[in-house]
Amino acid sequence: MIRAAALVSMLLAGPALAQDLTLPASARQVSDRTSPLDSYDLPTGVYAKGVVPADTYEGRVERFTWRLQAGSSTTLQLLAPLRDQVEAQGYKILFECEARTCGGFDFRFGTEVVPTPDMYVAIQDYRFLSATKGPVALSLLVSRNPPDGYVQLIRVSPQDVPDPDPVVIEQAVEGSGGLLEALTRAGHVILDDLHFPTGEVALGEGPFGSLTLLAGYLADNPDTRLALVGHTDDTGALQANISVSKSRAEAVRTRLIEAHGVAPDRIEAQGVGYLSPITSNATPEGRDLNRRVEAVLLVN
Repeated sequence: MIRAAALVSMLLAGPALAQDLTLPASARQVSDRTSPLDSYDLPTGVYAKGVVPADTYEGRVERFTWRLQAGSSTTLQLLAPLRDQVEAQGYKILFECEARTCGGFDFRFGTEVVPTPDMYVAIQDYRFLSATKGPVALSLLVSRNPPDGYVQLIRVSPQDVPDPDPVVIEQAVEGSGGLLEALTRAGHVILDDLHFPTGEVALGEGPFGSLTLLAGYLADNPDTRLALVGHTDDTGALQANISVSKSRAEAVRTRLIEAHGVAPDRIEAQGVGYLSPITSNATPEGRDLNRRVEAVLLVN
């Protein structure tokens, strides 16, 4: 896994020491649902005889989800680096399974999952693990909906353990990360840390790690240019969506010029509305995935 990544500062090792769980550079936190006092049924085995066996933990329950660029990575490739980090921080893996051995549909709906669109689980393409360290319980769930991957982490800490450090995501600015590797290999890449809700064209304050990486790439490769292409879901008429998608791409282009010093003639902006979806628009999570801006590599 590439270390130029989103650093998630978590108290995974106990109440006295904050540790880092490192996700790929494309990872974007989607949700944070923390309950000061709640309960969580931590799965301890596969679905069998109508139930998912579980141990119930009470205390502070934290539920986090991320979306990232999975590309051709398998769910094992997504989970393995996170599992290694959890074990390195002193957790004992209690149970681990993949979709088929977990119990497929029955396991997925027999354990707690953050609702869509914040977490997406493909019934035949997910992996799960549960772990403990002393009184702290933790689970990880990963799945794919190509080209995206999803990660869910649930952690329970007893009430008598001091509040863990808050989750803080920092977007690293050094290194090429997976984004540039995908750009040079495939010729285009989704800027997955940008987000455009339905009908909106404004780009948030950032900073956005993907734009820092793109600006550095253009500086290091003077014979290249980029086309920024906006995409929407299928809500509304085509021409209106084309206008919205181009405005989103223009907003990204303006940010690269004004905040990162990229020459205007090195980047162009276009919009195609809903004409190039990456998945079905029939579900909320599908529409969310289709609202995106891609960078297309142009070689002089």
